[in-house]
Amino acid sequence: MKRTRKTGNDASGPAADGAGEPIAGRFDDASLDDPSLYFNRELSLLEFQRRVLDEAFDPENKLLERVKFLSIVSSNIDEFFMVRMAALKQKLAAGSTDLSIDGETVEQQIGNVREALGPLIHSMYGCLHRELMPQLESNGIYITDYASLDDRERAAVNGYYEQTIFPVLTPLAFDPSRPFPHISNLSVNLAVLLNHSDVRFARVKVPDSLPPLVSVPAPPGRRRAGAPPRQKFVWIEEVIAANLESLFPGWKIAESHAFHVTRDAEVAIKELESDDLLETVEEAVWRRRFRKPVRIQTHAAISDSALSILLENLGADAEDVDRVQGPLDLTRLRQLTLLERPDLKDAPFDPATPAWGRLDELQDIFAMIREQPRMLQHPYQSFQPVVDLLKAAASDPEVLAIKMTLYRVGKNSPVVQTLLDAVENGKQVAVLVELKARFDEESNIEWARALEREGVHVVYGVVGMKVHCKIALIVRREHDGIRRYLHLGTGNYNVTTARLYTDLSFFTCNDDLGADATDLFNSLTGYSKKADYRKLLVAPVTMRDRIAALIRREIGHGANGHLIFKMNALEDKQMIQLLYEASRAGVKVDLIVRGLCCLRPGLPGVSDTITVRSIVGRFLEHSRIYYFRNGGDEEVYSGSADLMPRNLDHRVELLFPIADRKIRRHLRDVVLGKLLEDDRNVRIGRPDGTYRFAPAASDGGVDAQQWFIDHRAD
Repeated sequence: MKRTRKTGNDASGPAADGAGEPIAGRFDDASLDDPSLYFNRELSLLEFQRRVLDEAFDPENKLLERVKFLSIVSSNIDEFFMVRMAALKQKLAAGSTDLSIDGETVEQQIGNVREALGPLIHSMYGCLHRELMPQLESNGIYITDYASLDDRERAAVNGYYEQTIFPVLTPLAFDPSRPFPHISNLSVNLAVLLNHSDVRFARVKVPDSLPPLVSVPAPPGRRRAGAPPRQKFVWIEEVIAANLESLFPGWKIAESHAFHVTRDAEVAIKELESDDLLETVEEAVWRRRFRKPVRIQTHAAISDSALSILLENLGADAEDVDRVQGPLDLTRLRQLTLLERPDLKDAPFDPATPAWGRLDELQDIFAMIREQPRMLQHPYQSFQPVVDLLKAAASDPEVLAIKMTLYRVGKNSPVVQTLLDAVENGKQVAVLVELKARFDEESNIEWARALEREGVHVVYGVVGMKVHCKIALIVRREHDGIRRYLHLGTGNYNVTTARLYTDLSFFTCNDDLGADATDLFNSLTGYSKKADYRKLLVAPVTMRDRIAALIRREIGHGANGHLIFKMNALEDKQMIQLLYEASRAGVKVDLIVRGLCCLRPGLPGVSDTITVRSIVGRFLEHSRIYYFRNGGDEEVYSGSADLMPRNLDHRVELLFPIADRKIRRHLRDVVLGKLLEDDRNVRIGRPDGTYRFAPAASDGGVDAQQWFIDHRAD
């Protein structure tokens, strides 16, 4: 039988009821501009966070994996405040009269978001206190209060404080001679009220260079046979609070309270006014540190006097305060996932490498690609062949040039190292490094400068839009002339995320695709205004119109039509309207949308034939695939673009066609097929924007991600 999934959807949440909001009547004659046909994007994002939180509640998941999911939700909520709530508050301050896709004003959206956030955060702490901590303790892992430590434990923890924590701390006073200290984004701090002859305020930043959970030494003696190892922790801010006298000798500690600040990260980059984009982005990143707080998280017990000092000096509003019963910033729980407890984690696996990708002295990766196009599915199959292709290009004397785009490459990148090797070996290398990749700006600036120092031709981006496409072009001299080899992907050139995200890598030396790639790079690095491409769908030039035409073609097939779209997000109103038109024409529409989805499935007379599935599992579903049945003459595209206004109109994106019949069938029958069969990790979208698990399967059901792990070498 299928497992019974436990979730955090209790009576306090917006998705608590069993049926959701009822949908009255049919909408056959409804105008597709009717706001009631669309779901708000911000609320949809929060509904996605609820689905991630469900994984932390699910007893079928390994315990430390559940802890990981809770930490992910906490991190995602911080980012939601930094980006989405910040953008709404900026619009409100600017007096924007824009309406959301569902017809809400900015002020209404902020109110609705706050109403949805409260129950979600309440569920997060309920998950920690009622679900995870008792089970952690039953497995020998304790997170305890400093006050509950015995004398031996307290002495050991205080010794750690004196030797390690105390030297790092810098207490900052606030008085007429010393201004209120800067509170850095996402930091955990202590607000300290001191009393001598009068009351003074000081701030102590909890050092993020030290583990947030301080290990408490185990008691002496042997462990009972078969018992799990006993590991005990206390939060570092509690240890600091208990030792504040060492920071303020001669003062009485009246009270201290932890607080966590989240700042507005939506800084506009004025590219058109910039003489040097790199310096402009650097300045924008620096200015982000001082943006107004959009959230102050505190413990529920904070005093009114301490809170009023914070609000007044941080320039925050009372409604920005989030009082919680428990530790702040649950992102820090991720420290527990580093424990050596394989019994509490998913079983590790090694990604498979297909025979064609196992390079040795006798195998030529270029010959493998010439033989036929190749595709990899990460993380089930290794990302190493991508790196190996670039390594081969860097050392092959017949390779003349390498061009590629870099969006998020991470630290210690072997991809960047291959580009540096290529320059050293005399290749012409041109790289577009997207400096405006949010929260990766500083890393990308460092990589851009490192590449430039070694003689790489570096372009920082395109004015007015982000370059989000994932493409590498290798120009090689062969016996019959110049040949262009391509790697096209759905994910970043990042070896770390390639083990965590599901993505596709496509290798080809198709002449038309190679010519398109050359035209694309000419437009990225030069002044070419290419208005059409042979095979590639390129945003913002051809992609929107071409996808619209493909959907309209499917509408022409009526009830024989079939669309399967897998993406991260569906927000674009024009695309949703076309999908509604397809449904009204009888076309079967299967949508696999991981995150936000503004389309309402199952609306009578509008979206009867549309299903929306969201899969949340061990890996983050990141690949994009667009399938068009086309009366049996199928077309499949993959690439970097979601159906969002930003992807279609404000970014450089790529969708590439899959012409190879074998790969196309594999994507249709295996990749998409298994995802559509999944009934263990999938949630089914409902007309009111909420999601529910698929009905129970009598045969145990299908876990698509586990199936891909088990068959990764096939």
